[in-house]
Amino acid sequence: MSEFEEAVLAVLRSLAKGEIVTYGEVAELAGYPGRARAVGRILAISPDDLPWWRVVGAGGVLRSPDPALQAQLLDEESRIERLKRRPGSPPPAERQDPQAG
Repeated sequence: MSEFEEAVLAVLRSLAKGEIVTYGEVAELAGYPGRARAVGRILAISPDDLPWWRVVGAGGVLRSPDPALQAQLLDEESRIERLKRRPGSPPPAERQDPQAG
């Protein structure tokens, strides 16, 4: 396995329930900006226990081979996370947009 593949898988493992990132953000977080398409190829062959459904296309487009399943898994996770939060508690921290200044 290449360093790039290992870095991408490490980013996937670090994603919290309910956290959604784009292929480009995964590439950047892995230290390889501009390799969004390569992230998609890695996700296509990654182990099923990795949270592939948390990675979406630019603009939030569901790009997995089974977008209906991806939407269902994202919805279920979101619902579970909302139930876990106590009333008045802040939502989980979100990743900062690497493009934001």
